[in-house]
Amino acid sequence: MNWSLEEFNFDLPEKLIAKYPTAKRDLSRLMLVNRKTQEIKIFAKFQDIIQILNSNDILVFNSTKVSKRRVYLKTSTSRVHECLFLEEITPNIWKCLIKNASKLKQNRDLFTHDKKWKFTLERDLEFQTLLKTNQNITENFFEIYGNIPIPPYLKRKAEKIDEERYQTIFAKEIGSVASPTAGLHFTNELLEKLKQKGITLLNVCLNVGYGTFAPITQKEIQTKKLHKESYTVPEETANFLNSKKENSRVIAIGTTTLRALESCLDEKNHYQSGKFETDLFIQPQDKIHSIDALITNFHLPKSSLLLLVSAFAGKELLFEAYQRAISEKMRFFSYGDAMLII
Repeated sequence: MNWSLEEFNFDLPEKLIAKYPTAKRDLSRLMLVNRKTQEIKIFAKFQDIIQILNSNDILVFNSTKVSKRRVYLKTSTSRVHECLFLEEITPNIWKCLIKNASKLKQNRDLFTHDKKWKFTLERDLEFQTLLKTNQNITENFFEIYGNIPIPPYLKRKAEKIDEERYQTIFAKEIGSVASPTAGLHFTNELLEKLKQKGITLLNVCLNVGYGTFAPITQKEIQTKKLHKESYTVPEETANFLNSKKENSRVIAIGTTTLRALESCLDEKNHYQSGKFETDLFIQPQDKIHSIDALITNFHLPKSSLLLLVSAFAGKELLFEAYQRAISEKMRFFSYGDAMLII
């Protein structure tokens, strides 16, 4: 490894972090980054992407839907703790992120606001925070008691607007704790125009885990393995991609889609259909074989997503684009502007 994580740090003015979405999804701005010519161009509206895409392009989106997994639970003394339900480890035992968990002792009980649900806190040998209940948690529980888990860097609680705008228009299969945010820029009207131009739309489904916000560890860099995420590649998607014409471009809408497509390739670079798990960690200087272009947002410093995009675009060009975005006061992160790398 001849790179260091510190190389992927940058200073971002707080005011460039998009705290709320634009008035309309496709009114965010769009930066075009051309890997071949090294050209960087900024378009006023994301909907201008229709001018850039070719009639035989293939757009692949992530159809996952964000679950309302952020639940506010109370102690018996009415102290509130914000709990993010990550995954069910065994029946009725959930791995959670709990704000101010250090204030909670082992076997402490937590309750929903109406006292209808009781949870008991446990910590296992790996110091994971677990919540145990004697009732079966279904998606209905999160719909009643939960909130959309918007990213922590927004530094605010979820509001009504987030219930719609933190979901993509592609969202169908519930199971994510974070949104595949590159898809947030698309509207139904834009999709119709893309289809009329002859562009093909295909889907995969990767359930985005909270590890997407977690700091990278040295162990992850050395083992080249990240947090696991489950994904599905429909047979129709794999078959179409495997039979695509030579001059068709495969364009991933987002890093989550790219992670699924790159993970499903076999040794001959054929796309495999089915249900899988991936711990793939794409790092700088890795070769990406599954796509020809990428639509993505502007990512956090030193994040796994920034490293992935760097592998695709090249670090020097990517950081030139990021500095241009900062100087042009483009909006960053989940509710921010978009980048198309060709």
